[in-house]
This record gives sequence, C-alpha cells and structure tokens, in this order.
Amino acid sequence: MSREYTSKEKRAKKLKYAAVLLTVIFLFSFVLLLVNIWENRQSVFPDGENITAGSDISLNGKKYHLKENVETVLVLGLDKFETESPESYNNNKQADFLMLLVADHNSKTVTALHINRDTVANMNILGVAGDSVGTVKKQIALAHTYGNGKEMSCRNTAEAVSDMLMGIQVDHYVSVTMDAVSVYNDFVGGVELTVLDDFSGIDDTLVKGKTVTLLGEHALNYVRTRYGLEDSSNAERMVRQRQYLEALYNKTLECMENDDSFVINAGVQLAEYIVSDYTGNGLQELAERISDYRFTEICEIEGRNIRGEKHMEFYPSEKSVKETVVKLFYEPKND
Repeated sequence: MSREYTSKEKRAKKLKYAAVLLTVIFLFSFVLLLVNIWENRQSVFPDGENITAGSDISLNGKKYHLKENVETVLVLGLDKFETESPESYNNNKQADFLMLLVADHNSKTVTALHINRDTVANMNILGVAGDSVGTVKKQIALAHTYGNGKEMSCRNTAEAVSDMLMGIQVDHYVSVTMDAVSVYNDFVGGVELTVLDDFSGIDDTLVKGKTVTLLGEHALNYVRTRYGLEDSSNAERMVRQRQYLEALYNKTLECMENDDSFVINAGVQLAEYIVSDYTGNGLQELAERISDYRFTEICEIEGRNIRGEKHMEFYPSEKSVKETVVKLFYEPKND
C-alpha cells in the first residue's frame, strides 16, 4: 500500500511540473477545469482614481497593503493583422490572447487573470529607438504592434497591462505566435470538443453542436475566428479559447502519461515560436519552483462590450478592476 501511494504521489508531482512548464511555453495549457464565464456588467471604466502599486488601498471599508514575494508572468498569444500605421515604428502582430500568471510565493498559490484583448487601455507609441514618443488609447491587443515585434513589443504590452491594473508590475513575459496552435494541436494528435458556434462559410468542418477532433488549421480557426460569426465579440471567442484549452490540457495529460519524453519534445517543437525575457534555465527554474503550488482559479475583469467605429471595444468596470487588483496583489492591513 505504501509503495503504491508513493508511486502515485511521484506521478502527480511529475504531471503538475509538466503542466506548469507547458503553461509558460504555450498559451497557458495550465487552465485545468476551473473556468468560470463572467457575466458582463453595464458599467464604464472612467478616467478616475489611479492607485499606484505602492499605495495602501481601501475597499468596502477595509484597508489593504501590497503583498510581498509575488511574481507575475504575462503570457501572450500573437496573431497578425493586415494594416500597419506608417506613423510609428511598429509591426503587424497583435496580442489576441493575454493571460497574467500570478505566483504568490508566500502562500504557494498560482492564480491566472484572463485579459480581454479588446480592453481599451493606455499604451505607449514607440519610436525607432524603442523610446516612447507619445501615448494612445486603444485595444490592449494593439500595444504589441508598437516596437520590434519581439522583446520591445512584449514589454510595451506588459506596461499597458500594468497601467490597466493600477500600476501593478508585470515581472516577466512569454509570447507565442498563434501559428503554434496548429503545431502543438497536431503534436498531441488533435483535440476533441463540441463546436460552440456556427462557422458556416468560414470553416464548414466546424458545425455547431457537433463533436469533432480539431486538426491543423481547423484548431487555429476555432480559437482565432470571430469576424463573420453570429456573435463577433471577443467575449464569445474567449469562451471558445477556454473550452479549447481545457480539452488541450486533458489531451496533454494523456500524452504525458504515455510518453516520458513528451514535455522535452513539446518544448523543441515550440521553441521557434516563443519570445521571452526568461532564459531557458529561468523558465525551468520557475516551473520547478511553482510545481507544487496550488492552482486557485482563473479571474476575469467585468465590464461591457460595445461596437466602436471600426472594432469591438471592451470597457472594464472600475469597481471590478480594483476588486481584482486587491484580490490578486493585496492583503488585509493590520493596524
């Protein structure tokens, strides 16, 4: 009995380690089964209070102070779009997927914040040398289009996320191009799920309500497409992305169970698609450090979607932003 328990314990630890590692190198496969879809509230994010990360915060009559020993990693899924502005030094890759990984090293927990790519946020316009030559308020996905398309653009996006979260620092970033979806999807042998939307005329293999095994470009179509669908908001696409990642996570566990070299081989397959301020050793050290941490939940900021002049826009609720920041980065202050 004791020997069987030890074997299961070692296997569970190995699976947790592998899941965390794949999270950092590929679109947060770490999602697990704890996804809760938020309900949009009819409130607007005004240009009001700007609380810096170093300040104490009051919420619902209680005072909070910033936690210590918290590390954040911004995970970006990049996609290309056709138009480029000639007015600034930029690139054509926008961040269609944004998720902030929050590791609390004191409580040994990991929480994720899924950020709507349509969130209207302040961001820097970068010049040729990479310095800020002004600011603009756009969808946060477009922050990555300013800069060299690699490290500089990732850091610009991280700064936009920080500003949106009232000055909370983003410590590290990992980006992966959406092309990697098809590569990794096929590497695990495809992903089975029930199609949530009607893709008629876009991808006729994706029939609403039908259970399919996604392969190749069909996987990418499922997680990327929104225009041309009945509901073209990013909110609905985020639902599909989380459904897909849950199914992908389960398939990943299956592959790891059957192949001891799976994680290493997956890393090799995806290496060319990744940009990060972490070194390879740094990624491994982070994975090792948080492999035994408890995953708590995936948070989302509430707000409302509206149709702008050209694109959908998401306006977060000021109340929800503050509550989320306090929940993830603050703790009660003892007077």
